[in-house]
Formats: sequence, C-alpha cells, structure tokens
Amino acid sequence: MTTLQVLADLVHGTVMGDATLPLHGVSTIHDGKDGTITFVAHKKYHQYISSTPASAIIVSDGELLEGKDGIVVDNPQVAIASVLEHFAPKYPLNNGIHKTAIIHPKATIGTHVSIGPFSIIEEGVVIGDNVSIGANNVIESGATIGDHSSLSHNIHLYHQTQIGENCIIHSGAVIGGDGYGFVTHNDTHIKLPQIGNVIIGNKVEIGANCTIDRGTIDDTTIGDYCKFDNGVQIAHNVSIGRGCLLTAHVTIAGSTKVGEFCIFGGQAGAIDHVTIGDRAIFACYTAVMKNLPGGKIYSGAPAREISEKNRRDAVYLEVKQLKKRLKQLEEKVLN
Repeated sequence: MTTLQVLADLVHGTVMGDATLPLHGVSTIHDGKDGTITFVAHKKYHQYISSTPASAIIVSDGELLEGKDGIVVDNPQVAIASVLEHFAPKYPLNNGIHKTAIIHPKATIGTHVSIGPFSIIEEGVVIGDNVSIGANNVIESGATIGDHSSLSHNIHLYHQTQIGENCIIHSGAVIGGDGYGFVTHNDTHIKLPQIGNVIIGNKVEIGANCTIDRGTIDDTTIGDYCKFDNGVQIAHNVSIGRGCLLTAHVTIAGSTKVGEFCIFGGQAGAIDHVTIGDRAIFACYTAVMKNLPGGKIYSGAPAREISEKNRRDAVYLEVKQLKKRLKQLEEKVLN
C-alpha cells in the first residue's frame, strides 16, 4: 500500500499530517480526487488549496497546507515527477525478438534486446544492450542505437544515423532523411547529395512525428539531454546544444547553431545560417532572423528582446488610439 510517508521518502520530503494516509493516485489541484495526492507549484493555484478534494498536497511551504495532509519539498514540480512515475501504469513491454522481425546476419544485436513485429534491421546496424524497438520500424544500414534506448513504433532511421544511450523516440519519427538541398541552374533544380549523418546524444527524447535531416557534408547534431515535443523539424547541418527544449512545431532551418539549454515555444523557429547563444528563450511564434546572444528572452517576428517587443506593441496601440481620436476630432470640425 502507498502511504503519504512512502511518497515523502520517495521525494525526500517532510510529512505534514497523517503519515499513514493511504493514497492510490495523482490528480490536479483544481480537479482533485479523494484518495489522491496533488501538488502546487505556482501562486495562481493557491486558490484551490482550501477547496480541493484531493487527500494530500505537495507544497514548498508547509503553511500553505492550512492544516491539510501533505508533503513539503524544495521543488514540487520535481517531486511530482517521481510521484507520477510511482503511480504510472506498467504497460507490457516487448520481450525478445519477434519471429516476423527481419534482421540482417551482419547486424550486431546486444543483450536483452526486444524487437517488435515486422521491424527491419539492415546490414551493419549496431544495437546496444537493453534496447527496446517496437513494431514496423526500419533501421537502415550502419545505424547505431545506444544502450537502454527505446524506440516506439513506425520509426525510420536512415543510413548511418547514430542514437545515443538512454534515448526515447516516439512513433512516426524520421531521422536521417535527406536535407532540403538544391542548386538552381538554368531553371533546373539540381539535387545536392546529402552525405552527412545525424548524431543524437544521450538521454534525448524525440516526440512523435519529428523529422531530423542528415547533413549535406557536416553532420546534424543533437546534444545530450535535449527534449523535443511532437512535430519538430530540424534541417540539415543544424547543431543543437545540450539540454535544449523544443516544443510543438518548432522549425530550425539549415546550418543554424543553437547553444546549450535554449528553449523554443510552440511554432517558434530560426532561419538558416544563424547562431544563437546559450540559454536563450523564445516565446511562441517567434522567428529568429539573425544571430542572437544567449541569456535573454525573445519574442516576435523578427525576434527581439521581449521588453523591446512589448514597448513596440504599446506604441502601436497608442498610435491606433491617437488615430481614432484624430478621426473623431476631424468629424467634429467638419460638421
């Protein structure tokens, strides 16, 4: 049985209230359920503490509990990650190599590897230990997959693609396809052969339906600890530094260099051949169109520091209001 004390030990927190309180799951603070634990990480959710039906709450300050049962930790968001993992459903995993999998005799398969139905492993592929590969995947020649990595279903790794250790790749991802490289001569579009690779570091997570193109000459590289949401597009020769967070539909154009620990909001992106410094943050729909230093927050198209963007927006509204007032004054004078 899971009790409040068990969860407190799990997250290295301090119990407030009944340590023997039984709990069977997790719920949100504004839609709490009896018998579950919830958490509060932002001030805007404090209003729900007194009314939530949840049986216990994870907080950063014990006074917020107002006499309710709970756990006090330094960072409730980090703590809830461990609690969610504790209660997460244990789905059945692939076990061994399915009889319909097609594996080239010159492929190297590590120990404790699972390969699902109808997956194809071509010549020269190297798969590390404790790797899980789902159904209908295509791993082309020379590709490598590091230890403890997990590939879901319907994934395509092109020739020579390198996946690091402890990576997670979700369904529909295509990694190592040709970059968009053409040169136009006499109204003819001539394809540039794409002979680089894709190299993905360790502990990287690639969301569903992401596409990462191989380099034209240099490699396309994704640093350790990067996390990509669904539908992200990375073009040829791009370099993404370690620890970057890219949310849905972010697009990074060819040969752009992104520093470490950068964050891109939904549908943000960058044009080709620009360099972005470490720890830059881009709001949703932001378009990077020139080199930008790190350590700042940007918004707009073209991307500007968010304080400048806000000032420009304020001036626009003021001009719009002045234009309206001027029109009203003109009508009075003319009448």
